[in-house]
Amino acid sequence: AAMRVNRREFLRKSICAALGGAGLYSALGNLRLIGSAAAAQRPGGFSDYKALVCVFMYGGNDSFNTVVPMSGQDLTDYLGARSDLAITSGLNALTPTQGPGNYGLHPAMPEIASLFNSSKAAVVANVGSLLYPVTQQEYQDGTVPTPAQLFSHDDQTNQWQTSRPDDANANGWGGRIADLLHSANTGAVPMSITLSGQNRFQRGGVVNQFSVDSWGASCAATGDPDCGPFQVTTMSYLGEGPESWMINWDDPNVVANDVAAYNALVASGTQAHVLERAYADAATHTMANSALINTALGGTTLATTFPDTDLGNQLAAVAMLIKVRAALGMSRQIYFVSVGNYDTHGTQLSDQQANLGELSQAINAFYNETVQQGIANSVTTFTASDFGRSLAVNGDGTDHGWGGHHFVVGGAVNGKRIYGTMPSLRA
Repeated sequence: AAMRVNRREFLRKSICAALGGAGLYSALGNLRLIGSAAAAQRPGGFSDYKALVCVFMYGGNDSFNTVVPMSGQDLTDYLGARSDLAITSGLNALTPTQGPGNYGLHPAMPEIASLFNSSKAAVVANVGSLLYPVTQQEYQDGTVPTPAQLFSHDDQTNQWQTSRPDDANANGWGGRIADLLHSANTGAVPMSITLSGQNRFQRGGVVNQFSVDSWGASCAATGDPDCGPFQVTTMSYLGEGPESWMINWDDPNVVANDVAAYNALVASGTQAHVLERAYADAATHTMANSALINTALGGTTLATTFPDTDLGNQLAAVAMLIKVRAALGMSRQIYFVSVGNYDTHGTQLSDQQANLGELSQAINAFYNETVQQGIANSVTTFTASDFGRSLAVNGDGTDHGWGGHHFVVGGAVNGKRIYGTMPSLRA
């Protein structure tokens, strides 16, 4: 007997079955339709909580000195290629159940090594942005298309964050995920929150990223008993920016007049131009979101002491915001944090020691806090970077390269594995 399916049910099942397929975006060209299908599949919204946290290492982390061979032909090749830049002692051995068993992590990364060996982290090896598989000879001959400006920081950052090396104007893949799920995520504030300013990763067609400062989280994260509550701030008053030196901030009358002028600027119904109205709407929503988050945060504190570093404070702020997820009605969230100084053309050994130590300690504290909150299986953290770096050395540093190794951390991660294939280390 023939089975009859109504049009709405057919669309819902067809679209949801194809979520994530590359052809779906070009075929439909409308992420709102996908989001509506996701909501139709879950009429009451999501009943659980999930968060994705991107840790972006700006500058291009050198992966060859991050995940390092400890024995065999790989070690021989590595020592021959890396010369004085090779790391020969203090490595944190990895004991994978899948992947090569002769590798260890940089000496500054015992925390992530421990997470890996306890199945809470995995290594994704030798990944980068390409249009097609390509050999060295094919690249040199120009017979296979490659992404534009393959060794450019800006271009490769955009391509990493969008997963679309063929489209310079694409939205970020984090933003596209938010667009897909927003109608079933009935929270009070945007599900995409950045602790590191505007970024391509979270740029979507429907969901706007909400930017939060992390400075307010630093003293609470380090256990300072005199610390006040973490507050989300909005720099939305006249005088902020290049011309702020003209304002006498010690004069309360000047400040009051300044704030009054700004409030008049964004008051509802006073704008004659469409761009003015768009600005006023954005500013009003930003202030409203800030008020909602600050009310939810109250005197929120964390059980885990975070390192008082740039990345540590950003991840502490993420942990605080996750802790008040129920008060904000959030069931799905995407966070973005970042650190810089990974462009190690020189002084790489000392710079990477500091960089990777900060990374390892901050991610470990963040994971431990998710355990304290009972949501370790619901929060997944991953690293990304512009690109890897060259195997060949350049004095006491390295040049821009292609792919690199990255980490995925969380209770739901199928860890203690090295996914992918390690690159040749032969010079």
